[in-house]
Amino acid sequence: MSKAGNKPLATKKGLGRGLDALLGDRRPDKEAQIPKGKAADVGEEVAGGTSMVAITDIKPNPGQPRRQFDKAAIAELAASIKRHGLVQPVLLRPHGSGFQIVAGERRWRAAQKAQLHEIPAIIREYSDEETLEIALVENIQRKDLNPIEEGEAYRKLADEFGHSQAALAKIVGKSRSHVANMMRLLELPLPLRDLVLEEKLTMGHARALLGSEEAVELAAIVIKKGLSVRATEALVKNGQGKKPQKRKPQDNSGTGSDADIQAVESHLADLLGLRVKIATRKNGKAGSVTFDYNSLDQLDMLCQRLTGESF
Repeated sequence: MSKAGNKPLATKKGLGRGLDALLGDRRPDKEAQIPKGKAADVGEEVAGGTSMVAITDIKPNPGQPRRQFDKAAIAELAASIKRHGLVQPVLLRPHGSGFQIVAGERRWRAAQKAQLHEIPAIIREYSDEETLEIALVENIQRKDLNPIEEGEAYRKLADEFGHSQAALAKIVGKSRSHVANMMRLLELPLPLRDLVLEEKLTMGHARALLGSEEAVELAAIVIKKGLSVRATEALVKNGQGKKPQKRKPQDNSGTGSDADIQAVESHLADLLGLRVKIATRKNGKAGSVTFDYNSLDQLDMLCQRLTGESF
């Protein structure tokens, strides 16, 4: 068994420093208490504080953020494990008569497929809150989470443990606007959330459909025609397959339908995560910019961006 990945974990504390900070917060009362009857089953400790644990004694955490596991990717990892062994240990916490996965469910699944009988593990005591935080950070750092899964994890931390969006942003090392945008995807109708989970719709498509009363019907058109995000935005603006009405010649309340203006609108919308409208006056040299926001968090984000404050 290779010892790679078995180095002692860092002792940094606090949020906003990634997975090492969360794993490294070890107090004496955090040391794992092995369930009775399992002490003899846990293999001899090896370098780096890991132990060999019977794979049948390990159960997944039903509350972990990730719900979609790519079967082909699991098969590839299982093949690698057969050749080289499981290099990186999984992180467990005592649970019931065995152990529950805190981080590493994908590795555990692949190890099962590779028909291993035991795997290296780090065993520690973690609360439900810490378990969810660590699982969320690990998946985000590995870029494994679907946007809906990520949004659901943020919502759970906010609802069950009272985390603010600013605190969540520090935990995962993302901007507050990113967290807000992920959570906002949960406003989509359930059928659309499922389409994002199944990767039939991208996050960009989902954001374009947010707030539309015809979102489900329009999503079907987007998928059928393979529309781009910008085409989806136009579809939402014009309704189901309706041909856009011909615009009257520009006047003082003109909307600036010029292609360059539309490109700027799209660029600002992508940058800010908000609907943006640019209206030009008759001379084409002046006009106004309108930002549409749907929550106070989005307004706060916009104000900070415009004033140049750190975010």
